[in-house]
Amino acid sequence: MNDIQDGDVVVVVGGGPAGATAADDLARAGHRVVLLDRAGRIKPCGGAIPPRLLADFAIPPSLLVARADAARMVSPRAQQVDIPIEGGCVGMVDREHFDAWLRQRAVMHGAELVEGRFERIERDGDGSAVVVYLDAGGAVQRLRARAVVGADGARSRVAQQAVRGADQGRCVFAYHEIVATPAVAPPDFRPSRCEVHYNGALSPDFYGWVFPHGDTISIGTGSADKGFSLRQGVQALRAQVGLQHARTIRREGAPIPMKPLPRWDNGRDVVLAGDAAGVVAPASGEGIYYAMVGGRLAAEACAELLRTGRAGALAQARKRFMREHGRVFWVLGMMQRFWYVNDRRRERFVSICRDRDVQQLTFDAYMHKRLVRARPMAHVRIFFKDLAHLLGLVRA
Repeated sequence: MNDIQDGDVVVVVGGGPAGATAADDLARAGHRVVLLDRAGRIKPCGGAIPPRLLADFAIPPSLLVARADAARMVSPRAQQVDIPIEGGCVGMVDREHFDAWLRQRAVMHGAELVEGRFERIERDGDGSAVVVYLDAGGAVQRLRARAVVGADGARSRVAQQAVRGADQGRCVFAYHEIVATPAVAPPDFRPSRCEVHYNGALSPDFYGWVFPHGDTISIGTGSADKGFSLRQGVQALRAQVGLQHARTIRREGAPIPMKPLPRWDNGRDVVLAGDAAGVVAPASGEGIYYAMVGGRLAAEACAELLRTGRAGALAQARKRFMREHGRVFWVLGMMQRFWYVNDRRRERFVSICRDRDVQQLTFDAYMHKRLVRARPMAHVRIFFKDLAHLLGLVRA
């Protein structure tokens, strides 16, 4: 068994974007960090990242496997709305390589990467946290920690054990297949366009996606309906876009949270980040940017705890996140609950997205991660257009 006695060690559980970012920021600040990661797991993810992420987290463009300059929305009746991404592009990453690069950057700046599976948090004689895990050989190991960052994904074991209210999170289950991009692509396929398919046959409460990754393509869907077959949904989507015969490279599935938890810390020495905290955007399912923001805020909260000894500093991670992004999450949550309920509403939702005001404000918000207030008359116009659609005054 292994005990680290230094009381200023921070143990980060989970090496995805949230955990790797927290470990990197803490290591850069001169703190001793152990990044505990379970090897071999890749989260199903479309891999889209906005320009703000590249800038805020110093991500080299070389990590992008593709650049999307347009998005296509497809309705249940195959109505197509093509939306150009003006003034930039959406970057695409492959999580297998992107996450590994983030972990190695943290190591380069001083974090210690340890392969293992988190088991539990114990307390030693003076009340300090002791992280218990199984190493690569299955042996029980222990790490004594001054602070713990739980970044171990949706249904986080750290959260379940340490943070009150962790059982209040809501999830959808996501599944995708990574396929090889065919040498001869289907006639309507564009390697620089992301496709989002709104159709109850593909998902009764979410959407299906086709996201290009250069040499590969991510084709996936998600749903909170446990009786819905995600594999059948993906097979139907592959056939719909002409990729049913493309070579399948790997298949991945995992729960994806759809609501930030009401509390992210235990008021003592544990703070959550990323999927463990529930920070995947409703309606869009976007999580990489928000995970990395959460990891950064968790690192800053831990650093403040180490500096002052004040456990209340940990609560600042959630407060700061929700102050910056809570309104966006609320709006997207309302949108998902209303527009994704049936195919009739999905049809109208896609029809609304033909509107240039809607397109511009949507992509401004996505690219810059804030609700855009600079065009008040556009918001007014959108309100009345939405109202007309809701009342059935506009044909879908």
